[in-house]
Amino acid sequence: MLALGLLSFHAVQAQCHPPPSHSARHCVTNWPAREAGLRRRGDLTLWLDEAVLAGWAAPKRSSPGGRPLHSELAIELVLTLRLVFHLALRQAEASRRSVLRLLGLALSVPDHTTLSRRGRAFAGRQPRVLASAGPVHLALDSTGLELSGQGEWDAEKHGRLRRQWRKLHLAVDAGTGEIAAHVLAEGHADDASQVPALLGQAESVTASVTADGACDGEPTYAAAARQRHPSPDVVVPPRASAVSSPNNNDGDAQSQRDRHIQLMAERGRMGWQKATGYGRRNQAETAMARYKHLIGPKLRARSLPAQKGEVAIAAAVLNTMIRTAKPVSVRCVIRCIVITLIAITWSTGSRSSIPVIAIAVAVAACGPVRLAVLNPR
Repeated sequence: MLALGLLSFHAVQAQCHPPPSHSARHCVTNWPAREAGLRRRGDLTLWLDEAVLAGWAAPKRSSPGGRPLHSELAIELVLTLRLVFHLALRQAEASRRSVLRLLGLALSVPDHTTLSRRGRAFAGRQPRVLASAGPVHLALDSTGLELSGQGEWDAEKHGRLRRQWRKLHLAVDAGTGEIAAHVLAEGHADDASQVPALLGQAESVTASVTADGACDGEPTYAAAARQRHPSPDVVVPPRASAVSSPNNNDGDAQSQRDRHIQLMAERGRMGWQKATGYGRRNQAETAMARYKHLIGPKLRARSLPAQKGEVAIAAAVLNTMIRTAKPVSVRCVIRCIVITLIAITWSTGSRSSIPVIAIAVAVAACGPVRLAVLNPR
């Protein structure tokens, strides 16, 4: 007799239809280029362009006053390498001096006091993004950055001030993942009040603005209405207690917020997210995670202008990194076709048996093919 190995229905369902949290996967289509770019991020090769060497010293001033020794290009170079390698100002000064000495270049390096003082000049710099062929979709998000100082335990133990925070607001191009605008504000500033400043920095025409419920407010919709015509779509989930305006009963005259409230009441929150493309906000969350992982969760500068300059340089660093190694991924929904043949064994009068192998074949729409064979025991 041949004992049959049976594949239960629930086991087949578990193999061919993973749980909802794992059923929708993303397949990277440019993995060789992505892997090579990730290796280039850690490459320590440093070269200086002729334009950098020619513009290392500050130009002569035509107005009265002292002349700085180093140009803004030299200051930005040292501060950029400081953020990338997580160095203190004195360590950044010494490391750049040793690199220039190894290169055989007789160039003076800005000292740590000069770097600290002149880092404030980058506070008003806007991110450099690649030119877009059409309107862009902006995704907004915010996070807290801790200031350098004593910890909470030390504050409670010795009665010093508790740690303070700054709030970083980012506007990310959902198509490229680059940071299109940034604002560093006080920790108590709400998200909706910073939307006008973010949209004012965006150079390209904006097709839509996507943010979380913290941006649900009049400043967000007013800032979008002031953008270039046509005004961008505002995709912000209304609060749970939100109600439609009593003056906007006509469907044609409804505001964007009232349309969101009506659509969410008809289809639910998940249906609203699918209909409005709310998933673009994941790009902003990814950019925030990239900032804290590569740059750090703390601000190194002490004054607010210097902290804004630090964030501006960090945004330029992250945009350069995303251009170097950006994954191109597509959504892969795995579909399995299961063919189960039940093995039937019977015995004849001549003591001969005919074994039949039960085979379960799982064919995936994308990804590796899964093959399960039930061997007879």
